[in-house]
Amino acid sequence: MSDVKKIATRDSYGNALVELGKEHDNLVVLDADLAAATKTGTFKKAFPERFFDCGIAESNMVGIAAGIATTGKVPFCSTFAMFAAGRAFEQVRNSVGYPHLNVKIGATHAGISVGEDGATHQCNEDIALMRTIPGMTIINPSDDVEARAAVKAAYEMDGPVYLRFGRLAVPVINDTPDYKFEIGKGIVLKEGKDLTIIATGLEVNESLEAAKLLANDGIDAEVINIHTIKPLDVDLVVKSAAKTGKVVTVEEHSIIGGLGGAVAEALAEHCPTKMKRIGVEDRFGESGPAVELLDKFGLNANGIYAKIKEFVK
Repeated sequence: MSDVKKIATRDSYGNALVELGKEHDNLVVLDADLAAATKTGTFKKAFPERFFDCGIAESNMVGIAAGIATTGKVPFCSTFAMFAAGRAFEQVRNSVGYPHLNVKIGATHAGISVGEDGATHQCNEDIALMRTIPGMTIINPSDDVEARAAVKAAYEMDGPVYLRFGRLAVPVINDTPDYKFEIGKGIVLKEGKDLTIIATGLEVNESLEAAKLLANDGIDAEVINIHTIKPLDVDLVVKSAAKTGKVVTVEEHSIIGGLGGAVAEALAEHCPTKMKRIGVEDRFGESGPAVELLDKFGLNANGIYAKIKEFVK
């Protein structure tokens, strides 16, 4: 895999903001003293007059973004997922969600792939928190192509959006001529008949690799990329579940309340199906190299393959 192009989606975020900033004067960016890490510093360098560093005051930053949104501008406010979804939850709920303001939240450094920063900074609960806010759109892109498309789509839609980005460089898998990003629409990356793997974020590539290992054992897995957790593409989920009869969700997030929870809720209501959720179990992360943590938590291709083998057995 060394010849595969790899880019961290946080880099994609910063680059996408600059490209959009060239086209739209009403786009502004706020950060909470982490511009170098969130990559919003790229926008700051290009458009210093439209960049606001709010300091280590994430809740205040969200409130400022809400105020800016009422003037007709489109604010993207950025910090680590732990602070955007965790520390500033009340402000996101009451100042952005309740009045349904046009604020975009760029949350970087999500999941255990934050690595050495450890459990306090490895936010595995953010999707669950954001899912509970009425009207909140949640997007978790799988690679550079999808992340840039997601930022553009978030700008173009009206209403609050939570964008989840990672620190770890991941393979570019969507650089195909027929790739199309649409909020709320999943993408079937591989057709299959024996089971359905529904993945999001960096786990999409790992799931594709796991599907190859399963194929060697005669198991034909369908792989679906769900980049939009909310609104969930219920029609696609139900259609695939009805076809294969078994569903596995894979996410770099707690198995409680994230993609697995969303899919389980949809299937329970529309198509009861045998199902397994793969993700972070009911535990915190830990400090260590990102790649090694994904291996330890069973969230790389080999780990996913082993868990699915046990599930289908």
